[in-house]
Amino acid sequence: MKKIVYIIAATFLLISCKDVKVETPIEEKSGLTIVSRNQFKTMAMEVGTPTEQDFDVAVKTSGRIDVPPQNRAKITSFIGGYVKSTNLLVGNKVVKGQALLTMENTEFLDIQKDYLEVAEQITYLKSEFERQKTLYEEKITSQKNYLKAESDYRRAKGMYQSLRAKLVLLNINPRNVENGKLTSVVTIFSPISGDIVIMNANVGMYIAASDVILEIVDTSHLHLELAVFEKDILKIKVDQIIKFTVPEASKEVFDAEVHLVGKSIEGNDRTINVHGHLDDAIKQKLLTGMFVEAQIITDSKKGLAIPKEALITENQKYFVFLLDKEDAKEFSFKKIAVEKGASSNDFVEIIENEQINKSSKLLLKGVFDITN
Repeated sequence: MKKIVYIIAATFLLISCKDVKVETPIEEKSGLTIVSRNQFKTMAMEVGTPTEQDFDVAVKTSGRIDVPPQNRAKITSFIGGYVKSTNLLVGNKVVKGQALLTMENTEFLDIQKDYLEVAEQITYLKSEFERQKTLYEEKITSQKNYLKAESDYRRAKGMYQSLRAKLVLLNINPRNVENGKLTSVVTIFSPISGDIVIMNANVGMYIAASDVILEIVDTSHLHLELAVFEKDILKIKVDQIIKFTVPEASKEVFDAEVHLVGKSIEGNDRTINVHGHLDDAIKQKLLTGMFVEAQIITDSKKGLAIPKEALITENQKYFVFLLDKEDAKEFSFKKIAVEKGASSNDFVEIIENEQINKSSKLLLKGVFDITN
């Protein structure tokens, strides 16, 4: 019984093997790529002629994401001191007028003491000046006494105003000083709203007057700063569309618009600055200082186009598959070198030559299957 079962199973196996058709691989003969009709259908290949498409004419350039000068603030102290307190980190958001940190120095006390002394003298010196002026006008006192009183008062008044301005710069209220409330601690406030991008302060650290304590950037006004070469600058006009990428961070293509074009050539590389405005929707995806590669659209043109997937790239050269022959069994394709022109989202321009023209039959779909 077992032998009968084995015989029947073997018979079915032989019959099923006869029904299996083994597809032959794509062949290459005499420089031609041969594709059978069955392979052509199975791989959903498609042959067609190039079409005429509109392509952008663009100037290639590069640059970076930046903000206007008024949206970037480097915080320094007018007089050096030791950091007493701060709780901010890089990335924190601050608003205009917000306390950033406090600093301590006995020199702050010296300025207030000098101011207080002059403030106390100024009333007396003013009164003496006015008295001497009256006496001089009535010819009771000499001109020398009058001029000395005037000089003393004006010198004290200049010192008073100078010290008062220093107190204001240090955010110390002069009225408090005049009331005898002196302090060795000053508070530094934010001049703009934005994000902290640099933080150089630690508690107890000495900060010199020339040191940058921290830097704040208001990213609500991000823009493009591009460098366009002299040979291309006459093509650039205000309101032209800019398409750019951030190659180190993303392959996404962003849109911008030419807002300002520089009026002078800068540097040894002979470039002109072009300022581009960004769409508000993409500002949240970008950071100041990012390097960008951009194309400024200056014109449009018609060109011979094929789908991007129909173009092959090998060793920095470009090729297409040209239909050489077609019969009932197979298709024969010849790999032809072409020159690549402009490109759009879906199409790429190929420059017409002796072998490729608008009537040429090319493999438009399935190229990946052949090459791999």
